[in-house]
Formats: sequence, C-alpha cells, structure tokens
Amino acid sequence: MTTIKIVYIITPREKEAFFIVIQTMKNLFSKTLSNKKLTVMLASFIVFAASFGFIFYEASKKTVALTLDGQKKVVTTHSSTIQDLFKELNINIRSEDYVSPSVNTEIKDQLKVEWKPAKKVQILEDEKKKTVWTTAKTVEELLEENQILLTDHDEIQPKKETKIKSELNIMIHRAFPLILENGINKQEVWSTSTTVADFLSHQGISLSELDRVEPSLENQVQKDAVVKVIRVEKVTDVVEEPIRFAVVTKKDDQLASGTEKILTEGKEGILSKEFEVLLENGVEVARTLINETTKVEKQDQVVSVGTQPIAQPVVSRGQEPAGKELYVSSTAYTASCNGCSGTTATGINLKSNPNAKVIAVDPKVIPLGTKVYVEGYGYAIAADTGGAIDGHKIDVFFASKADAYRWGRKKVKIKILS
Repeated sequence: MTTIKIVYIITPREKEAFFIVIQTMKNLFSKTLSNKKLTVMLASFIVFAASFGFIFYEASKKTVALTLDGQKKVVTTHSSTIQDLFKELNINIRSEDYVSPSVNTEIKDQLKVEWKPAKKVQILEDEKKKTVWTTAKTVEELLEENQILLTDHDEIQPKKETKIKSELNIMIHRAFPLILENGINKQEVWSTSTTVADFLSHQGISLSELDRVEPSLENQVQKDAVVKVIRVEKVTDVVEEPIRFAVVTKKDDQLASGTEKILTEGKEGILSKEFEVLLENGVEVARTLINETTKVEKQDQVVSVGTQPIAQPVVSRGQEPAGKELYVSSTAYTASCNGCSGTTATGINLKSNPNAKVIAVDPKVIPLGTKVYVEGYGYAIAADTGGAIDGHKIDVFFASKADAYRWGRKKVKIKILS
C-alpha cells in the first residue's frame, strides 16, 4: 500500500491569517458560555469563517509586476498563466504584440511581465503600399525591423526620429540618378522628384523669363534622363560699317584723251547699325537689325576725264621727227597684267582707252607727260611708271597680250619731242 503525503506550504500571508483565527478562537472559548452568548458565538463564528475564507483566498494570490505599454502596475492574481492574467485584466493580445515572458508562462509570485501593444503603420514606398504591425518606438527602429535600407539620397517622411503612433503613414521616395545641364555646366545628380519643375526646385535652380528647359517643366523625371536648362538672353550689339563712295566722271575737253584728273577726293561715310542679338548659353543664335544711323556722310569722288585728241605730228614716209635721241631697253605690258590697276600714274584709264599710246618711264630720265617717238611703236606719251623701270628703260603699252608678247624685249631708239 502506497502512502501519499500531501505537503502544503503556507505563505507568509496565510500564516498571518491563520494566527488571527487561532487567537480569536482562544478568546471566545475562554469565557463562560450562556445561551445568548452561544448564539452570538455561533453567529460570530460564521462571520469569522467567511472572513477567514476571504482572507485565505486573498492571501493565496500571487503578486505580479506589470509594465503595460510603458505604464507600471502591480496586481495580485490566481491566474495560472500570463495569458489568463491578460484575460482577467480584459487586455486583448495580438500575435504581433510584444509580451515577455511568453503568454504561456506560468504565473509565479513576484513575476515581472512586460507588454507592448503593436501599432498599425502604413508604409508607402514609391508606388508600393503595405501595412505592418510594429512595437518599434521610432521610425528608424521600424525600418530596421522590416530590413528597409535607405541611401543618403532617399527621402522619408516623417523623419527617422519620429515616434511611432497608431495609423502612422510613412512615405519613402527612392532617389535615382540623372544628368543636369545648367547652361554650360554639366553634372550627375540624384533626385526623388516627380516632375521637371519639382526637380529644378529641389536643386535650387531659378529660371529667367527667356530661359528654356528640355524636357518641359510638366514632364515626368525619368531615371538616367538629361535635363537641360538653356540660359537665354538678349543683348544689343552696335556695329559700324563703311559707306562706299561713288566715282562720278565728268568729260573735260581741256585734258588729253585717255587722261583723268581727280577734282574731289572721295571719302567713305560711317553707318552705325544696332542689332538685337539672341544668345543661348552664351552662343549667338539669332541677330535682328533694329536701328541704323548714318554717323558720317560719304563724299563721292569727282574725276575729270580728258576728251581732247592727242595731236600726232605729221611725218613723211621714211622721215623721223626731230628731237633728242635716246637708246633704251624696252619691254611691253597690258592693262590686265599681274599687279596692274589699269590706270596709269597720270590717271589714264587704259581699260577704257585700249588704243592709247603710252609708255612707262623712269621720271628721272624722262619726265611724266613728255611726248616721245618710239622706233617701231610710234608717237606716245610718257604717262606711267613701274617698279622695274629704272634708268634707261621703258615699258610699252599694248591692248592685247599677243601684241605685248610679239614686242618682247629689245633695245630701241626714242626721240624726246617735248
């Protein structure tokens, strides 16, 4: 036969209550009993028994120290587990709540229990939305809890240090790279903006009235896009241009045919032009004339053109005119030779007078304007000079190159007539 021994451990509270009962009983039964007193005694005993039972019930409770959502509280309970205790306290526990130790832990005297209720939070990351329950204290703890990593360029609202509240909305904007060309400056930047206008505002870029933006301000900003800010300005440019003078000719029968004389020197005028210049990033793209003013009037050149025929001495066949004789080395040229202007040193326009008889001389030997007779060429006038004509040399004018080539280079006799 097995003997079962039941051991009951009396707590300090139970021991104190039991001691009170014993002392009361001693006091009752130590006095002489009467019927009246017996009745009173029985009634008192019943009251005492009920009181003792209540005291014993209360004394048998266990003390639990609670921390409920940061608030400390001490309770006594007959609950067997933490979950029973929360039901007793009318606290609904969610699976996402933090409870330490676990809800299935057995209640012991002086047990410490902590409960943090989970809060409902919505996270909107770009276009993705999700709802989470959390016991994190701050937004930063929530991000770590959900393994959400942010770069230095990403944006989050509210800030990381914000305390978590129920129904809190957290917005995360992921940054992406793109190229910004601001005038002539080009750089890679990061942005979380939705439109070009919003992007430029975040970059601290202001636009003038004429500036252009590509793509337009209303366009959506895309990853790796190129946003161009074209700086446009209008400036005024004043340019001075010469006004060419005209050559006015007048016939003069007092001058030998083929000779010219400048009566009034020509002078160029000055025309001032004002332009509106359109610049894009400092480069001219358009120019519009808005005003022009004559600052200096031009003065046309007046030239007197001789019409008097050159008198040719009458000489019999085989007879040479009288005069001082010279032997010179001669060459030939035309009005269209390299470096030739077509006008002689004395003003004869050889292109307008192709039949003129003219020789180029060294004025130190034969003065300009001298009439001569050239053997094989005829009567002529010394009306031109040349860089290669030095000393006893002459250059004979012909209208055509063929005649000039035929003349070639040869020594000839000339006579000074006047």
